[in-house]
Amino acid sequence: MNSANPVFLENTVFRTLLFWALFLFMWISINPFVDLTGDLPTEIAENNSNKLNQLIALTLSGLMILFGVTHPLRSLLVQPRVLITIFTGWFFFTSLISEYPIDGIKGVILSTLMMMNAAVFLLLPQSELQFAKWLGVGIFIVLFVSYFGIIFIPTLSIHQASELLEPMNAGFWRGHFPHKNTAATAMTFACFFALFVSRVWSKTFGLLLFLMSAVFLFNTGGKTASMLLPFSLLIACIFEKIRFSRTPIILFGVAAFNFLVIGAAVIRPVRELVVSMGIDATFTNRADIWRFAIDKIVESPITGQGLRAFWQKDDLVFGGGDLETWAVAAANGHNSFIDITLATGLVGLVFAVLWILIWPLHSYSKIPDSQKSTPLTRLYLRIWLFTMFTAGLETFFFEGGNPSWFMCMVAMFGLYFQANAHMVSSSESVNSTSEC
Repeated sequence: MNSANPVFLENTVFRTLLFWALFLFMWISINPFVDLTGDLPTEIAENNSNKLNQLIALTLSGLMILFGVTHPLRSLLVQPRVLITIFTGWFFFTSLISEYPIDGIKGVILSTLMMMNAAVFLLLPQSELQFAKWLGVGIFIVLFVSYFGIIFIPTLSIHQASELLEPMNAGFWRGHFPHKNTAATAMTFACFFALFVSRVWSKTFGLLLFLMSAVFLFNTGGKTASMLLPFSLLIACIFEKIRFSRTPIILFGVAAFNFLVIGAAVIRPVRELVVSMGIDATFTNRADIWRFAIDKIVESPITGQGLRAFWQKDDLVFGGGDLETWAVAAANGHNSFIDITLATGLVGLVFAVLWILIWPLHSYSKIPDSQKSTPLTRLYLRIWLFTMFTAGLETFFFEGGNPSWFMCMVAMFGLYFQANAHMVSSSESVNSTSEC
């Protein structure tokens, strides 16, 4: 950094603490080990939105923004700005005209802050090696907290048969996370981090992190994450090695995956095809939610319902009238593409596809071939591909406090930074390798 910058922003200790503070805030939160036997999802959400949580989030965001706007590479932050400005304006407009404008506007602001946080997060480390060290220590703390819960407070770390909403999950590990699927996704990210740490910093420590993450992932019972972990590693290798496969993988592949899972809910031939493949065509009872959500999308296809203006609203849950489906009580649509369409309409979906799928693909195409095989580029690629396919079964797009959305944006901005890597250099960079 140049001499005009505040001294404390140049301090390595400050950078380290800020990195870990944001990482652990996203992955542990200030309200871990939620008691699911007494709290409804709405009550959990209220607990996570208390004043202390908001104060910490705003403080961290303020420090990150301060660091970002004084950094020499601030021109690279939050790109492409024209597209982001347009779709943020659209999200604001659709929220403003929704039935719950305040909730929607808060959602837009929180998502914008998290966007900035994710971009600046990557500027805190000053080298690939430093990033690996900080990331390795951070994920070790997350794993330690989760395993601590399993050993010492299992009733708050392992799903119980006495839980109000999903007693069928009894026995599955969730650690300090609110749900086994959230834990499974986190452990998949941890596996990616572990592989990165093993290549850049320490093979032994990286292997330890990978084993801890993989064992926990297996015990969550998270089928989607467990399946997508090896799939993401394989597809990322193909993506890297075979140039002509890239566009089909990210466009046709993601579209085909969503067509299969959503089509199984609304199109009989697709459902029969899925069943013939030995797959649960309801995708763990998500089919009812998707049918219900699609019906609501048809009611307002252009502007949608507004961010945070649909799921878990009292008039939906308790005033459903003739809605004979349990889907009215769902926490979300369990599909990021459906939910962003439900919230912001087809226009919002187009913007989301342009930014979340097309722009990272373009960024990757601009990365020099010699840099595509570096551990850092591979980390971003694996995370991005994993989140794109996970989005077909989980909701996290533009969810400001969602760790999956945070990591998705980290990967997207990371690929963009890698495409502009000629602007930075480091004596601590490691040699690349052609091995996937």
